[in-house]
Amino acid sequence: MPDLFDSLTVKTWTFPNRLVMAPLTRNRADAGGVPGDLAVDYYAQRASAGLIITEGTQPSAVGQGYLNTPGLHSPEQVAGWRRVADAVHERGGRIVAQLMHAGRVSHPDNKHGLETVAPSALAAPNEMFTADGMKPHPVPRALGLDEIPAVVEEYVQAARNAVEAGLDGVEVHAANGYLIHQFLAPGPNQREDEYGGSPAARARFAIEVTRAVAEAIGPERVGIRISPAHNIQGATEDDPADVEATYSALIDGIAPLGLAYLSILADPRAELTQRLRKDFGGIVVLNDGFARLTTREQAQTILDDDLADAVAVGRLFLANPDLPRRWETGAELNEPDADTFYGGGAEGYTDYPALDD
Repeated sequence: MPDLFDSLTVKTWTFPNRLVMAPLTRNRADAGGVPGDLAVDYYAQRASAGLIITEGTQPSAVGQGYLNTPGLHSPEQVAGWRRVADAVHERGGRIVAQLMHAGRVSHPDNKHGLETVAPSALAAPNEMFTADGMKPHPVPRALGLDEIPAVVEEYVQAARNAVEAGLDGVEVHAANGYLIHQFLAPGPNQREDEYGGSPAARARFAIEVTRAVAEAIGPERVGIRISPAHNIQGATEDDPADVEATYSALIDGIAPLGLAYLSILADPRAELTQRLRKDFGGIVVLNDGFARLTTREQAQTILDDDLADAVAVGRLFLANPDLPRRWETGAELNEPDADTFYGGGAEGYTDYPALDD
């Protein structure tokens, strides 16, 4: 079985190791959704990852969920990401943008008063953080059938913008309760048209987005992330048979595309996880935890037991810009500071020391 520090060929890319930096929302873009100087430093510092997946990046202004998250839909945002891509490449790294339309997990206060849209007119549970404090999620407007092609095109244009910015590709975010997952999950999707009412219909939007993005920039530049039955942010998937049918339909729809990879946030040993990996037939990245840290031992066991081809790691990459080197040499790790995860400046963002520091 491969070692965490063995190289991995992924279509036209070669990862120097099998540690993937998971997407991590940091809320440090400017008011126009442009990644700035701190983002350039932050991502460049982590260029030794096998692959960097950026924080969730909205493909349109309406798609923004949280305060100060970056976009890929304006010339200024493209220019900001070009600086990030150049800095990562100068250090020998690879970086793809995660395209994340938040759907109903949003608030107009966080996007200059723009409306919130979703598969159905059902509000997300709990509240959203805004500049004025916590506020309930509003009831979104259900997307009309005639509007869906335009939303698909937003993803396509954002993917083209990512390539224009010099990023190595994109990851389609179909997990964690955001727009595509809202279509996949029967909880937030109460539609009775071609995009709801059955597992195959609920999977249709995810397939159409992924296919269109792959056709636009090449499937070798495209990954997709899923989180079956994660049941987060109201994207409830409680019926195991329905979950299996939905995600089987999704994988059946995208496997022929020849994507770069499939990223799964789930129990690596679950029967469904391994069935989806087999049916996908390509490179699979696994993330075995959401509320806990993934240790080196856990990551290596995933490879030793042939459960995935690479492992996505989140918070330890946040706190350790040179995580591959630290794990390979057995060096002491920096501890993540949860108080600085979201928003702010350099503290807890670019000031975690590397070994050479």
